[in-house]
Amino acid sequence: MASLRDLGLSEYEARAYRALLNTGPTTAKELSRASDVPMGRIYDVLNSIEQYNLVRSQTASRPKKYVAVEPATALDRLLEDKKRELEEKAEQYQNIVDELSDELDAAEPVEEQFWTAAVGQEETTDLLLERLTAADDRIVMVASDPSPQFNVAEIGESIIEEMENALERGVDVDVLMTREMVASLSEEVGRRYRERLTDDPNFNVRTSEEVTGTFNLIDDIEVVIQVPNPLGGTEAFAMIDLKDPEFAADVFDQFNPTWQSGEPLSF
Repeated sequence: MASLRDLGLSEYEARAYRALLNTGPTTAKELSRASDVPMGRIYDVLNSIEQYNLVRSQTASRPKKYVAVEPATALDRLLEDKKRELEEKAEQYQNIVDELSDELDAAEPVEEQFWTAAVGQEETTDLLLERLTAADDRIVMVASDPSPQFNVAEIGESIIEEMENALERGVDVDVLMTREMVASLSEEVGRRYRERLTDDPNFNVRTSEEVTGTFNLIDDIEVVIQVPNPLGGTEAFAMIDLKDPEFAADVFDQFNPTWQSGEPLSF
């Protein structure tokens, strides 16, 4: 059940505010009895919720009286306070990430084979996004059939965002698709690619009817291969990430002639 404590109030503060809603204008002593907040704490509690702008006080009266701000206004104020706290926290965490990004240097890549796999649409999506984020030099995306990575309703926006981030890092991004694949894309996908990616000189899209399979090449050393669902359908069944420079070079050698003969696509 939702509670005022979820919005940052202490138990005593929540009790005092709720009691004020029932009592109307009242003194600290009367409020202490009505809310079961000890008299020794009531003034600190009132000062605190006054700082939250949840109560108003009548300082001219003796003894001083307090009245609760209307619930709708009070809840809006608590919500705004929480939003400000979250924004400040987010900024702090971003600063920490920026500092650690400069401090934590990855070791030089080991020239040995390493592979991992993910099964299921969510897991394959996470793996693909992770590997796109890791690219330093070049991303090659090859798609022969409609797949989740181009489904804007699912993760298309995330893919576009990672492509944008990669281009900002100076990564070359080449996308090769069949015409059938292009035709399956929604107008929204085309609009997003056109408006946010195609003006970048390091981003290129071509089409070819010789494309088979769906895979990604990362930095010429890593191949991310989508495994289709053996029972049919367009959802990815699994994704294999193989880091092997020799294998990646072989894949690129077979991909490159198709890329060179491909037709540049204008969205």
